[in-house]
Amino acid sequence: MFEEVALVASRIGFALAAGAAIGFERGFHGRPAGFRTHALVCLTSSLLMLVTVFQSSWMTEMPVDAIRTDPTRMAQGIMTGIGFLGAGVIFKQGANVRGLTTAATVWITSALGILIGIGFYLPALAGVVATLLVLSGLRWVEAHLPRSYHASLWVRFERELALSEVQLRDEVIKEGFSVHNLSHRLTGGGEAVEYRATIQRRKGVALDGLSTRLRAMPQVTEYRIMPTGD
Repeated sequence: MFEEVALVASRIGFALAAGAAIGFERGFHGRPAGFRTHALVCLTSSLLMLVTVFQSSWMTEMPVDAIRTDPTRMAQGIMTGIGFLGAGVIFKQGANVRGLTTAATVWITSALGILIGIGFYLPALAGVVATLLVLSGLRWVEAHLPRSYHASLWVRFERELALSEVQLRDEVIKEGFSVHNLSHRLTGGGEAVEYRATIQRRKGVALDGLSTRLRAMPQVTEYRIMPTGD
């Protein structure tokens, strides 16, 4: 009896620690699913797998040939169900999709809970270390990799003073950006012209210049620059 209690306590404790470690990293960077969410996901997965570990103590006694059990089906059910929680942290903001990395951490935290629940401590520990390395260590690597920067641009002009498509492109290009997928429409009961586009720049070019240029235009009534990325 004591051995069973110690086993359950150790796996629950490890699950809480593993989930909390990953959740702390997410919460530290202001993500919607943080410390407590990840701890609970890992704990839940571990508890459900403990059900299969001790199934002999709660299953109805029947002849061996009369019943077949497959503990892996519990793991399959957990990984399927966790998709609903992962989908809840992914949201669309304008043209941007955010929360994909957090959804991935919820998914892997669930997998870690399964490993801990069945007592695979070494793979679980390696998974925690690898996950934290990807989230924190590779963040530094990613920051130093050569890459381009993308953002969504939305600008509204007064109808009579609106820039042409060519003029708007020129203004954006002057600030070091290239313009892609530019679209425009008449809105506000015919009183305004809106432009939407994806803009791209080399790393190191700031948004301040473009923002200042748009603010200086009296015909611009509203604008929004939304960086893309997780």
